[in-house]
Amino acid sequence: MHKDVVVVGAGISGIAAGYNLQKSCQNKSFVILEGRESLGGTWDLFKYPGVRSDSDMHTLGFRFKPWIHKKSIADGSSILEYLNETVDEYNLREQIMFNHKVVSSNWMSEKSQWELTIKSGGQEFTMTCNFLFLCGGYYSYDKPFMPKFPNQDEFQGRFIHPQFWDEAIDYSNKKVIVIGSGATAVTLVPAIAKKASHVTMLQRSPSYVVSAPGEDSWNKVLNKIFPTRLTYFLIRWKNILRTSLGFYLSRKYPAKIKERLINLVREELGQDFDVDKHFVPKYNPWDQRMCLVPDGDLFMAIRDGKASVVTEVIENFNEKGILVESGEFIEADIIVSATGIEINVLNDIDVTVDQKKVEPHKKFSYKGMMLSGVPNLAFTFGYVNASWTLRADLTCEYVCRLLNQMDKEGVSACIPEADSNAIGDDDYIDFTSGYVQRALNKLPKQGQKSPWRQYQNYLKDIFLVRFFSLKDSTLKFYNSK
Repeated sequence: MHKDVVVVGAGISGIAAGYNLQKSCQNKSFVILEGRESLGGTWDLFKYPGVRSDSDMHTLGFRFKPWIHKKSIADGSSILEYLNETVDEYNLREQIMFNHKVVSSNWMSEKSQWELTIKSGGQEFTMTCNFLFLCGGYYSYDKPFMPKFPNQDEFQGRFIHPQFWDEAIDYSNKKVIVIGSGATAVTLVPAIAKKASHVTMLQRSPSYVVSAPGEDSWNKVLNKIFPTRLTYFLIRWKNILRTSLGFYLSRKYPAKIKERLINLVREELGQDFDVDKHFVPKYNPWDQRMCLVPDGDLFMAIRDGKASVVTEVIENFNEKGILVESGEFIEADIIVSATGIEINVLNDIDVTVDQKKVEPHKKFSYKGMMLSGVPNLAFTFGYVNASWTLRADLTCEYVCRLLNQMDKEGVSACIPEADSNAIGDDDYIDFTSGYVQRALNKLPKQGQKSPWRQYQNYLKDIFLVRFFSLKDSTLKFYNSK
């Protein structure tokens, strides 16, 4: 089988790719290869209690498909329903091949084609394509970050990672410990607290936790005045500008923003709660991603005594719970290790060029979506300081422009060639989060200036992707000899 374009992954990024290819590259044949049995990516994989978006749905939703539900911070099942609606509305389902996992790809220079090795139904087969578009997300579905704790095996209760949640688990009237302080932990704690006898959020160090309304107040008002699409557009841009301003102010005035964020937590929990110990991070705002809690549900669970926070280092496990270094013992029936994800690159596909392995960390990232020295390949990597979909949409638009430009030039290949004037070795993601730091030896390098630098700035990227010329001194268009 041969296709002009192969898209890997049928989650948010892959669906956006399919829509844009269908709209802007109607002369191109394409297929979306999904390794799992259903679409949705993250929103089909995660089944833990309370799973929801950590961004507002007016920006996590697609630019071309309005989010019409009342909840701006949406639960996982609603998001999955939205993705299925999108696929059916734009007739993309017939372009998706489920249970087709790409394990390797080799660029054949003499043919200007990728040869893919695909696993399906226990069998392996190959197919070819002219352009490979990797939209399979940024973390491993099979291997989350699971540190080994001292004497962990002695615990006699249930021990589980949220990524492998068993929906048969009954935590009613049980004592539960959630290890972690990130987005997953702050989602799990109030959700489990509704049925559990008590939930303890055990964290080594605090994160910034920000309360936001579950429903957007603008949505209620504007929907009475304007059509759905215009309302969606206006709220989407309101949220884009608000988030961009918040990130800018956090980086420019970190002390003032930190004080404001901590004061908001004090208002939620009261003066008697030790906010300094449990909710004052050691890092500045937006040095890591903020943890969003809709309608202050985490704070409500703490105020009601259904949940508590312990900020300590784990000494060891025993058969009944966890002992921390201060000497406090926390009893548990169930322990949830919300310890994070493991970033992968190139969707865990073994990528080679003429049988020579591509090592992303030895390559420069071109516009945050291609690699120096690798022809006809693009990948989606969303924003870390805003909604993933904002960047995914732009990447898909760019790839379509690139494919059309190649047709205009009458060429079969394009390749970003490293610019000696932009040499640098900056981190691909300027974040101190554990999942980022653990992956720095895998991620591509950044140069000192555009197009070799990812600015994490949607407003700037709009101009770079939609309006600036595709042709520059570093992107080479050519035909195979």
